[in-house]
Amino acid sequence: MPSGAGHGERDTRARVARLILEHGPITASALGERMGLTPAAIRRHLDALLTEEMIEIETRRSRSQGQRGRGRPAKWFVITDAGRNAFVHAYDDLATSALRFLAETAGDEAVAEFARRQIADLERRYTPVVQAAPPHQRVRKLAEALSADGYAAAAAKAPQTVSGEPGGEQLCQHHCPVAHVAEEFPQLCEAETEAFSRLLGTPVQRLATIAHGDGICTTHVSPRSLCGGADAADGTDNANEESGGTPL
Repeated sequence: MPSGAGHGERDTRARVARLILEHGPITASALGERMGLTPAAIRRHLDALLTEEMIEIETRRSRSQGQRGRGRPAKWFVITDAGRNAFVHAYDDLATSALRFLAETAGDEAVAEFARRQIADLERRYTPVVQAAPPHQRVRKLAEALSADGYAAAAAKAPQTVSGEPGGEQLCQHHCPVAHVAEEFPQLCEAETEAFSRLLGTPVQRLATIAHGDGICTTHVSPRSLCGGADAADGTDNANEESGGTPL
């Protein structure tokens, strides 16, 4: 194979891995559609990524198959730790060393303050987008904003509670640019979680993090009804009512 062709193959394979990172779990057919590749071509790249242990297969039945009780389980492809590591920024070691120095010279609270300042810019940029949306769409809007910054985020309904009460929502981030740094300095995750709560106007709880070895970062967003209703959770709603406007 000519060297140019080989380079093109590697570039395409990297794009396949990136899509799996950002949208996984995902099927081969969905990958092929997104990339405009034939089934044979996408299988070739997936086989190579599996051999390199960049991805792995998660087997499960689709909803339609489960309802019928027949059919083969579908194969869904997910990124592995090795695959995620391939996308880690080259400055991780430098950032970790800098935070170690800060912790040693100024203490853990200085690291926490640094983390809060780092996340403050993200919070300032996201606030207009999230607050402009109706309350029931804010988790999705936050996920979209995070995805635009490379976090590969998605919003989903959380399972119902044992008592049958609404379970709220979940914010899932399939990629964390600072995961390796946050593994040693959880203050980064804590600052981000606090910012999510302020942005959404409701309590949130971090259930899983990539930094701690989980496949994705998962944040549970409490239902606004458990916080005293929409008005109590978001002062802007009260302001709308007092001015004669329609509540969100």
